[in-house]
Amino acid sequence: MNTRQNTRQAPEASRTNPTAPKPAGLTVKRINRMDGTGNLKAFCDLEIAEAFLIKGVRVVEGKNGLFVSMPQEQGKDGNWYDTVFPLSKEVRQQVSEAVLAAYQAG
Repeated sequence: MNTRQNTRQAPEASRTNPTAPKPAGLTVKRINRMDGTGNLKAFCDLEIAEAFLIKGVRVVEGKNGLFVSMPQEQGKDGNWYDTVFPLSKEVRQQVSEAVLAAYQAG
């Protein structure tokens, strides 16, 4: 009989819990701006908590202004799929704010 208790919180609970902890330290480590008139404005690398580095985050000009797009990989069916994605709206918003602030700052 296993007497250990599962103290890990289910992912669904953290997505809907407004008091869930915020992700630590989002830092844009590198930005490569794109020349030209296309929709792709920049690529960047995003560091999380000095422990993870996400390469290939994109800044894109859309119909409603700039937005952040996560790294993608093309599937065998020809469609593009995100390889990294935030698990909550709050984290997605924090990533977008950090990347767009770094893009506009420099």
